[in-house]
Amino acid sequence: MKAIGYVRVSTDSQAQDGVSLEAQTAKIRAWADLNGADSVAIFEDAGISGKRADNRPGLQDAMNAIGEGDALVVYSLSRFARSTRDTIELAERLEKRGADLVSLSEKIDTTTAAGKMVFRMLAVLSEFERDQVSERTRLALSHKKANGEKTGGDVPFGFRSEDGRLIPDLAEQKALGLIQRLHGKGYSLRKIGRELERKGYRTRRGLAVWHPQTVKQILERDAA
Repeated sequence: MKAIGYVRVSTDSQAQDGVSLEAQTAKIRAWADLNGADSVAIFEDAGISGKRADNRPGLQDAMNAIGEGDALVVYSLSRFARSTRDTIELAERLEKRGADLVSLSEKIDTTTAAGKMVFRMLAVLSEFERDQVSERTRLALSHKKANGEKTGGDVPFGFRSEDGRLIPDLAEQKALGLIQRLHGKGYSLRKIGRELERKGYRTRRGLAVWHPQTVKQILERDAA
């Protein structure tokens, strides 16, 4: 059996004790020694988000190196995948190759039916927890916006920032109102831009020309 190890850290977690690349690698090598692996190959992604599998070259190389009878060993599922879709897809790719998945933190081993079941359940629960965090974040930002607090990033069109609070900009508010009304009537982005130009409204940068993308960004941000 060949042990194919995969380790990953994001930029923020690089310095966290216990989940560094070195710590993950050491635990994987210890598992390989304990389970009599013929060889160990380690693949890594440093400073890369785990949200999607297709943007992690280290993971893709690890998957390509897997053969029948081998085991892909990871420190934890959070290092391996961050969505149910990616998790199940990767597990199915391993299964088709006759390979196993081992997650050390969760003590998952897909050589057993029980291991396969627990693996899928944990993947669903992990995604549910992340969805809850995202939902709480959206609610917090909505609350800040409702109270006129700046929520980070650029000041949205229609407002200016004073002492950390959003203050309506009357000229931009009029343009914003026109954009919303025309959009509600089904006007195209280009046609809305032409109406803004015709009425003499200026963009945030003071331009007299309104590009469709500029109108789109204002509509998307206002809807957020």
